[in-house]
Amino acid sequence: MKTAVLRQNFFDFFSQRGHEVVPSSSLVPHDDPTLLFTNAGMNQFKDVFLGREDRGYTRAVSAQRCVRAGGKHNDLENVGYTARHHTFFEMLGNFSFGDYFKREAIEFAWTFLTSPDWLGLPKDKLLVTIYDADQEAFDIWHDEMGLPSDRIIRIGDNKGAPYASDNFWQMGDTGPCGPCTEIFFDHGPDVAGGPPGTPEEDGDRFIEIWNVVFMQYNRQSDGTMEDLPKPSVDTGMGLERIAAVLQGVHSNYEIDLFQDLLKAASELLGGVDTTEASLRVVADHIRSCAFLIADGVMPSNEGRGFVLRRIIRRAARHGNKLGATEPFFHKLTAALVDLMGEAYPELKRTQAQIEKVLQQEEEQFSRTLDKGLRLLERDIANLSGTEIPGDTIFTLYDTYGFPVDLTNDIARERGLTLDYEGYESAMEAQRERARAASKFGVDYNADVRIEGETEFTGYEYVDGSSRIRTVLVNGEEANAQAGDEAIVVLERTPFYAESGGQVGDTGLLTWSGGRFHVTDTRKDGDNHLHIGTVLEGEVLPGLEVEARIDSERRQAIKLNHSATHLLHAALKNVLGNHVTQKGSLVEPDRLRFDFSHFEALTPQEINAIEEQVNAQILANAPVQTEITDIETAKAKGACMLFDEKYGDQVRVLSMGTDDFSVELCGGTHVSRTGDIGQLRIVSESGISSGVRRVEAVTGQKALEWADDTEERLDRVAELVRGNRDTVVERVETAIERNRELEKELERLKSKLASSAGSDLADNAVDVSGLKVVASKLEGADRKALMETADQLKNKLGTGVVVLAAEQDGKVMLVAGVTKDVTGRVRAGDLMKKLAAEVGGKGGGRPDMAQGGGTDVAGLPSALEKVAGWVEAALTASA
Repeated sequence: MKTAVLRQNFFDFFSQRGHEVVPSSSLVPHDDPTLLFTNAGMNQFKDVFLGREDRGYTRAVSAQRCVRAGGKHNDLENVGYTARHHTFFEMLGNFSFGDYFKREAIEFAWTFLTSPDWLGLPKDKLLVTIYDADQEAFDIWHDEMGLPSDRIIRIGDNKGAPYASDNFWQMGDTGPCGPCTEIFFDHGPDVAGGPPGTPEEDGDRFIEIWNVVFMQYNRQSDGTMEDLPKPSVDTGMGLERIAAVLQGVHSNYEIDLFQDLLKAASELLGGVDTTEASLRVVADHIRSCAFLIADGVMPSNEGRGFVLRRIIRRAARHGNKLGATEPFFHKLTAALVDLMGEAYPELKRTQAQIEKVLQQEEEQFSRTLDKGLRLLERDIANLSGTEIPGDTIFTLYDTYGFPVDLTNDIARERGLTLDYEGYESAMEAQRERARAASKFGVDYNADVRIEGETEFTGYEYVDGSSRIRTVLVNGEEANAQAGDEAIVVLERTPFYAESGGQVGDTGLLTWSGGRFHVTDTRKDGDNHLHIGTVLEGEVLPGLEVEARIDSERRQAIKLNHSATHLLHAALKNVLGNHVTQKGSLVEPDRLRFDFSHFEALTPQEINAIEEQVNAQILANAPVQTEITDIETAKAKGACMLFDEKYGDQVRVLSMGTDDFSVELCGGTHVSRTGDIGQLRIVSESGISSGVRRVEAVTGQKALEWADDTEERLDRVAELVRGNRDTVVERVETAIERNRELEKELERLKSKLASSAGSDLADNAVDVSGLKVVASKLEGADRKALMETADQLKNKLGTGVVVLAAEQDGKVMLVAGVTKDVTGRVRAGDLMKKLAAEVGGKGGGRPDMAQGGGTDVAGLPSALEKVAGWVEAALTASA
């Protein structure tokens, strides 16, 4: 059975049994600090299991894309060398949210696996494990499914603590948990390995294909177990594993999907053997890299982006081992899209972006390899023994992304070894720092939930009467007095709570004898939290108040928020459909919009974007708002964030002529595009690899920006003694004249340096038969120092030259040694000593080195010591 058919059969089986087919969520978990990447099918349903979210269905089925290549679950180093480890995999799962429980879950799994109408696996090839104390599960398997007792294996607390078992699942240290039952397939006695629970369980004979988790407890922070009010079910079956079983192969890399990828990769690399472990690495890694980029992750030096960069570089390195001499990995994207694009349309939609990002990263890694090789060559040249230190290995890996196996290959060629112990020590120190800074851990029962829901009236009104429902002071429910900082929750409010990049409203709550200054408004669940200070009176629950927002501030925010929608559409039109929103900030004074793009915007592109936005503003089209279901919104072409959670009903905003912009948004907006006035882009910059940022102003702020720009233009015109009509020509003339003067200055400096070099050569001192010059050059820059040092070495024939200069309160240093004596005196060694004397550092080749420092006062003494250092070096080498 083909992998694509198997995936669809799974959907069909459970949809026929009342399960909602739910699309895979993003690989970037939404609003979940406990996860680096989505690594299980239940991740997107976590709030449903916790009772915090109601999706309108109690049964679901999904094929969830997952990545395990960082954080707690990290399979990266095993990928390519084992039969079943992957960075990316698909988890088939069916879920019950307080609906069916153990009996139905077990029956569903058994029927799908063994029925001739579905997968038709032979029953005598299957065995199961249960949690030792779960007699109910045993009875269902034995009495109802007909499994013999000897094929039901009990697994107890085998991890050193109560409920710490391979067959007891938990979401975290606290929260939902419960026993599980796992289904294994027996490949037969010809394959090494024993059944689960035995010392030989790690063999390949018995392979877990399905895990059914029974969530029936809520673990508290003190370890006690409370019964969940609605026991639930979470199952998982790895698509690749079950495909291997159905296709009669032992390795996941032998299934149809991987065979096609391996063949495509082999063709790109000149026909290498498809069984090569390195080719398996490449075939695995293209899936995780492509899907991560499609979900908005970009290569970087931290967090998720660092993991992506590491995977790309690992693929590139293994390609190099197979003979690749130029970037190749990005070309494999097309084959992946052909294989998985139908099941995951986002791959097709972002194919061009994926290819561009991968190609850029491959090219950058190629340059990184060159840098790492130079550093390694330098350190090898300075080795006093035959072992490359652990700190060097770690620096190559951590700073330059230089694979340890490559360092080892080079060391082996030179007859050297690696200090693995020192490397591991440095790595462990880094892990400790990462663990100390990690945020991936929460107590699911610790957050205080405010009951009820605040009715938002701010779309239509800027003020209104309401009743206070809750008052919090220092996180506790209490009455607030004058001077107290507090949080007030109203039954209804016109105050917009910070969301979707739009900042929260400010304003006043007033009542007879009292005022509360609202400095921010935020959300907690369905409630609006009015954060601020009691100016006078007492704030208490039940109090009737008048709520009024700062309407002038709100109006400025509305202009900027509506402008971000037009800006987003214009960016897509001008730059391409790969542009996706990566964040936004909408304030009264400005707007900020982050988006995916590969390179800096040109002035022409910025102008084109501005022109499109301002054309829509001038059209003064009405802004249409519609509340509809998510499917209708998609059909309308509404732009939505891929990793955002949306309810059954969504708010669709259509803006501009011919629906120029259609987006899902809950923010506040203008009535017509003309209200925005105009938009001016004031800056464009890169904030991380593959992510750009545009900042802009609208309305009155745009006019003020234009006025300020004109004032600066007038000032420039005045400085160059011109006017607005001639300022460009005058500035160009001034710049050209400045270039000519700089060239003349360089010529004079070189002439001065040459003259000084002749004088210095005549004053060289003799140190054990070697001519040594150590002097300061007045008015020289680094280039002049280098030229003078070369001239002096030529004049001396054999000798040592150390020159210094002062510029802007800092010391510049150059050391040169003629090549015939570098075996006895090294310029790099001299420079390290010299730079240390002036509070700096330096280094370089044996014949030429550079450095600098900040202690100008220490320079005379440092130059006086040069002759002694040379003499000591000559003595040591004698």
